[in-house]
Amino acid sequence: MADIDYQIVEDAAKELYIRALCDLPPDVREALKRAYDKETNPTAREVFKAIFKTIEVADEHKTLICQDTGLPIYMVKIGSQFPWNGFQIKKRLDIGTRRATQEFPFRGSSTHTLTRVNPQTSVGEGLPVIHYDFIEDADHLDILMIPKGSGSENMSKMKMFYPAHGISALKKFVIDTVFETGANPCPPGIIGVGLGGTADLVMKLAKEAIARPVGQRHHDPEIAKMEQELEEAINDMGRGPMGLGGDITALAVHIETAYTHITQNPIAVNTQCWPARRARAQIHPDGRVDYGY
Repeated sequence: MADIDYQIVEDAAKELYIRALCDLPPDVREALKRAYDKETNPTAREVFKAIFKTIEVADEHKTLICQDTGLPIYMVKIGSQFPWNGFQIKKRLDIGTRRATQEFPFRGSSTHTLTRVNPQTSVGEGLPVIHYDFIEDADHLDILMIPKGSGSENMSKMKMFYPAHGISALKKFVIDTVFETGANPCPPGIIGVGLGGTADLVMKLAKEAIARPVGQRHHDPEIAKMEQELEEAINDMGRGPMGLGGDITALAVHIETAYTHITQNPIAVNTQCWPARRARAQIHPDGRVDYGY
């Protein structure tokens, strides 16, 4: 273990944060183009043109897609045969996040929850947020970085339902939540929904849902059907891009699920704004790093 170069993780964390902020994933780009093609509202089409111009400028100048650089979230999957030290991985993700903020540089958004002092590092107690999972029969480390801005994160909502409320109540909760958010989460984005588990798990599921490539349906046909129904209902609202009216309010609705207690049915909604930013790195035992989305 002593000869492992954990600088690789640190450098990858820095690179991932910068990539996520500056390079929109291909599936998001294509989803925005499809939404523009479907849009019939003249004002909404002009909003889409402004969005495309924003992406063009970010591509040309290798700069931020949005000024809100968000809070750093890492979804880390460790291969069962990957030999590196987990604590060192966590430590280097923290350092890499600080370096991205101060060396790129961009505005750090992390702040003390009471004093509101901002260290301009994007980290602090409890940050970055890191979720861990494991991959069977794999020898690599998979890191997915998601910067989450407050416009969308502030619109998060969770509720504990009982089974007797039925599926219709779950659907209504999602639709009502999206309706109440208005223009705050910079639509059209991804509506992430968590179903089941516990109060803490259901919100994590909703966060995982926004990280899925746009429009990729759930493997369970019944859940996939619910995604489609909610997507159609939300777009029928007429809220449109940036809340100015139009046909497309959501690029997609994604649902992630977990089994839950026989007497409860938790649900959570976590919205992602139109620049559904994310970046991925796979680190191999020999130190090789493959970047993607």
